[in-house]
Amino acid sequence: MNAIAFTAKDTAEIIDLPSDPAPGPGQALVRTHRMGICGTDTSAFMGKFPFFQFPRTPGHELGLEVIAVGENVTEVKAGDKCSLEPYLNDPETVASQRGHSNACPKVSVIGVHQNGGLRQSDWLVPAHKLHPGNELSYDELALVETLAIGYHAVKRGNPQAGETAIVIGAGPIGLAALEFLKLMDLTVIVVDFAQNRLDFCQEKLGIEHAIQAKPDGSHLAEIETITQGAFADVIIDATGHAGSMVGCFEFAAVGGRVVYVGITAQDIQFPQAPFFHRRELSVMASRNAHPKDFPEIIQIIKDGKINLQNWITHRLNLDEVPTEFAKFCDPKTGAIKAVITVNDSPN
Repeated sequence: MNAIAFTAKDTAEIIDLPSDPAPGPGQALVRTHRMGICGTDTSAFMGKFPFFQFPRTPGHELGLEVIAVGENVTEVKAGDKCSLEPYLNDPETVASQRGHSNACPKVSVIGVHQNGGLRQSDWLVPAHKLHPGNELSYDELALVETLAIGYHAVKRGNPQAGETAIVIGAGPIGLAALEFLKLMDLTVIVVDFAQNRLDFCQEKLGIEHAIQAKPDGSHLAEIETITQGAFADVIIDATGHAGSMVGCFEFAAVGGRVVYVGITAQDIQFPQAPFFHRRELSVMASRNAHPKDFPEIIQIIKDGKINLQNWITHRLNLDEVPTEFAKFCDPKTGAIKAVITVNDSPN
């Protein structure tokens, strides 16, 4: 059966990856139907993601079908359509026992630290990491993990009714955060350099305030005007850009909460006295998502509050990945979200 491996920097190859054996206790044998391409995948392909080693099969944003289950499995059954929670944690660590399985020091992410789901052969996963959504399409199920990252970031920021929230960076994680913020009684602002992404936020997500970032920082005045000088109570920086992660302090209201969901390998040095201290800000990280986030998001989609078909701007088949994947590393492609069809199926 065919699978894809990133075998070296900027290189994706079709390989043969046999199906896994029958599931044991607590396991499920699954088949991948859809995979979403995210920034982790493109960074890994370009050799820029620190936890990814070549060769490896990517794939953690997945719409899966359960083929069989092992003994003592009650979470799912054969035939279920599922989203995958790809963060495999050690339940014995202090972090996991305190409810921080997303930040477990021994976490292993499927498709990053170990082979993932970009394969046509059937493969084994822990059954408790599957979240059924039989009413959803495989496209939608593949995007639940992206939504979960944004959902967790919003929860970390804890926006309250009547507040203002800013999302910086309108890539998939920023868009995910916006999807949930717009469901709340908030003033929502999105900031990005790319006008096409800002247009998408206004036309497809209904975000009124979409501000194009300027290299000289003059967009700060626009934010000040919209907020009548109060600035933002919650800032979610989804850029992974050190400069943005420092500069966003200027957007924060007194008592504001800054949430870093983007990741940078650079050290962050921020202005302590004029912003962090003077405005008594809270700064926090947001990593991965919690298990309970997945069924909550699936229910929100079932309720029709999020239209994920708006997101999917590009599609490709598994056999096109070796020649077509590289273009999704280039912002000029204009992809909001690309989805790979791994095994053909009715959606």
